[in-house]
This record gives sequence, structure tokens and C-alpha cells, in this order.
Amino acid sequence: MPTSLRIVTFNLENLDDKPGQSPTLADRIAVMRPQLLRLRADVLCFQEVNGQEQTGQPRQVLALQQLLQNTPYASYYLAYTLTTNNEAYDERNLVVASRFPVLAKQQIRHVYAPEPRYRKMTAIPAEAEAKEVTWERPILYVTLDLGGNRKLHVINLHLKSKVPSSIPGQQINQNKWRSVAGWAEGYFISSMKRVGQALETRMLIDQIFDAALAANEEAFIAVAGDFNADLDDVPIHAIRGQVEDTGNPALLQRVLAPCELSVPETSRYSFLHLGKGMMLDHILVSRPLLAFYRGAEIHNEILPDESGAFRTDVDFPESDHAPVAAEFELP
Repeated sequence: MPTSLRIVTFNLENLDDKPGQSPTLADRIAVMRPQLLRLRADVLCFQEVNGQEQTGQPRQVLALQQLLQNTPYASYYLAYTLTTNNEAYDERNLVVASRFPVLAKQQIRHVYAPEPRYRKMTAIPAEAEAKEVTWERPILYVTLDLGGNRKLHVINLHLKSKVPSSIPGQQINQNKWRSVAGWAEGYFISSMKRVGQALETRMLIDQIFDAALAANEEAFIAVAGDFNADLDDVPIHAIRGQVEDTGNPALLQRVLAPCELSVPETSRYSFLHLGKGMMLDHILVSRPLLAFYRGAEIHNEILPDESGAFRTDVDFPESDHAPVAAEFELP
């Protein structure tokens, strides 16, 4: 009997249950739960899941658990990012929900790629020495048991956004900069963080390939998440590892394929900015997994555009990202 495998990535846009928030969690659940049911997912990679606290208990992803209630996903295995206190982060956790048992979970940040050092050139006052630049979010790496001695390596990503990083003395407020050079340097540092995360992801992928080769196993790998980058951007080139980039055909088996290329170009977007469709959310898979690929979907039919003048999140209980699904059928 073939095994159906539907992998989904979905940025839930700061899913939370804070008192007084608008829209309320109930408002959001009313819109987003039907979205989840439509996905029919076996493995879900969520981004931007905020943590909630209960007296005497560690912080957990309680808002997400409420969203998953009364769905098949309520009984799924959950793996999510944790602080050094072994509790969920306050904001923007990565979560993997899986129908398949979790064999292992790792949280990776500066394990393979140490923090680069950089001296901010436009800072006021000027920085005297270079300081470490850290990624804002870890990589969530989960190994799942597909049965039949097969494993699925799931890497859930949320790469740094293109919003400029802070430069001391260069910002009048959060959205207003003193100089173009200051803004440009902040933008450059954000790019450094985003590409750095992508580099560390690729180093992890190569380690997975090496381990699978040593164990004589097929490397079923899926890298899913909000990349804050399009296919032509540097982070995705780094993660895909195309022969056109490396110039080495011997590395052909280590290339990752973007599932979205099966979707017609006119419908290939997961985010709207000023009316323009952008593909920021991706599912990239290894060649062994691609052999069983059947198709992809982007559920963007009523995707809101929150970038217009005077618009706020208050108007939109749904996420500003569309979920992306990839379907496989394993023998």
C-alpha cells in the first residue's frame, strides 16, 4: 500500500493569544482552521508561532494547540524551538507537526557556521572594533519515521527578513533613518544574516547526505519554510546547490529541487506586496524524495495584501502568507 506524504509550510504571522489583541485568537481560528483542513497535510512546518505562559508551567505553543483542536492535526507529534530554559520562545517559534513519529530533533544556530564579526561603519558613535553578528532564529531539524526503515529529514526555516538591522545612532524611529548610508548598512547586515542562515542550512544538508551515504540510506530531505527570498536570490542558490552554480557534475545528487516550479508562473506566489505577487515560502527536496513527487499547491486565492496605505493587521485575521503544499506517494 503506497504511503501518501503531503508536506506543508505555513507562516502563521505571529499566532498568539495576547489579551486585547485584535483580531482575537478566536477570530483567527475561524478563518485559519478551514485553511488547515483543506491542506490535508501529513507534515506541517509552521513559522511565527508565538509562545504562551501558564502559571507554574514552562512557556508552550498553546495558541497553536488551540488552532489544531478539532482537526486531524490535534493528535500529531509536535516539535518546536526551545530556549535555554527548555521552553518555547516568546515570539516566532518554528514548529513541525507530524503524523509520523519523531525520531530526533535538533535546533541549530552557529553549530556549523560560527558568528561572523563585523564593524558597523555608519554607527554613531563609530564602533571601535568588530562585533559578532548572530542569526535571529535557529534552524529546526526534525527526523521522522516513515516506516519501512525510511526516514524523512525535515528542515524548517525562517530566514531573516529584508527589514534593515539596527545601526546605533542612525534611526530616528523604527521606520525613519537619518541617512541613506545608515539604512543601506542595516540592509546589508540583514542580508548577511539571511545568507548566513542559508549557508548553515546547506552545511547541515551536506552533513545529512554524508551520514546517509555512510549508512547506505536514501536521503529523503525536505527544506521548508519562509525564506524571505525568491528562487533567484542568493539564499536559495546557496541551499539548492545547482550544478550551474558549483560547476561540478559530481555534486549532482546533492542538488535540491523547488517543488513550486510545478505551479504555473501566474499563480506562483505566496505573499503580496503592493499588489505584486512574491514567492517567499518554499519546499525544496532532495533527488531521492523528488522521485516520488506528485505535485504542488499554493493556496493563495484570497491572500490579503497588508502593504497598502493605512492598512494594519487588524483588518486581516488570516496570515499574510499563503500555505504551500507538496505531495508525494511513497511505495
